[in-house]
Amino acid sequence: MDQTRCLVPPVPAPKLNIPRSPSTVEVSIIDSTTRISIPFTTLIRPPVQDLPDLKCPSYVFLIHHRPSNQRLVFDLGVRKDWKNFAPALVRRITQNGWGVSVQKNISEILTENGVDLSSINAVIWSHQHWDHIGDPSTFPASTALIVGPGFKDAFAPGYPANPRGVIRESDYEGREFREVSFPSDDSPDLLRIGRFKAIDYFQDGSFYLLDAPGHTIGHLCALARVTDGDRQGFVLMGADAAHHAGEFRPSPYLPLPKDISPNPLEGISNSRFATGHVCPGEIFLHGDGEDGGPKRADHRFLAPAKGLSVDGEKASWTIEGLEEFDASDEVLVVLAHDSTVQGMLNFFPKGIEGQMRQDVKNKVRWRWLADFASETGGTKGERL
Repeated sequence: MDQTRCLVPPVPAPKLNIPRSPSTVEVSIIDSTTRISIPFTTLIRPPVQDLPDLKCPSYVFLIHHRPSNQRLVFDLGVRKDWKNFAPALVRRITQNGWGVSVQKNISEILTENGVDLSSINAVIWSHQHWDHIGDPSTFPASTALIVGPGFKDAFAPGYPANPRGVIRESDYEGREFREVSFPSDDSPDLLRIGRFKAIDYFQDGSFYLLDAPGHTIGHLCALARVTDGDRQGFVLMGADAAHHAGEFRPSPYLPLPKDISPNPLEGISNSRFATGHVCPGEIFLHGDGEDGGPKRADHRFLAPAKGLSVDGEKASWTIEGLEEFDASDEVLVVLAHDSTVQGMLNFFPKGIEGQMRQDVKNKVRWRWLADFASETGGTKGERL
């Protein structure tokens, strides 16, 4: 990053050490039709004036490996008949008064767009939370269910064998139910990409599962190589490693620019910065940051809510890992619930490859700052 364009000089990011490969996968982001409304401070701190509730989608990813003709689905959003989740989940949703709206199961979206469900070799759950597990029983028995390390001991068997279960037996019955494991730290087979342990899923460098601990037991992210050649392009499927882009931006490697373009406040009602393609970065440094002190140009604005993560220290470690990936111009980080990419990225049935060649990352990188419009003298509008 050009230091003259930043409010503070950036620190060189650690090398990601992604193995070189000519192999790629096709990736499509699926709008699962899930819409969730949860009090902001249930998930994220500190409070943000314009966001009493986090109203967000839940993205799903379709991965197609052409050499083997295998297809994977990473996460499933919320099942359409969500009141048929395991009773423990239904009670949690209803007792907390969370808003849930779902129009279609992922299996329906795929079928309506000409994808034969028998071509889906596996569904990968990033973790066990209700807004990610959908309804695997709507896929044929030939579709495996893949989960992260420690998942089975923590969450299987499901309901009704376990009356308190948060998944259902029907999610995995009659299909391969596979838990991935990562080599130990001292294993000669250990592969790390960035700071994360990685599994080369297709053994050709096109798609990796990443051990991203902290949020829950067995939490997984995924890294897909979508373009090759001189400029490699990757999509990092961040799942719930963070719930808002302000949890890993700005960072020491990617500080706030002096002038932000495209203007994240363009079209925001009552903002004196609502017109023009550029707005000054310093206007966003009002108010408290995630550590209780003033916001800094080189430190993330937000953090996970206290008690949200099963292991807060590991969750913070994983977020720091996101910062390292985000600093690379080759990597587009897409969180499961980042509404700011809507209207900017291609969604299924289109793929993301073409946009990665057009450097779409720079167009969406700072769009989330619109959530802080009130702190700059504006009012958050319904722009999206």
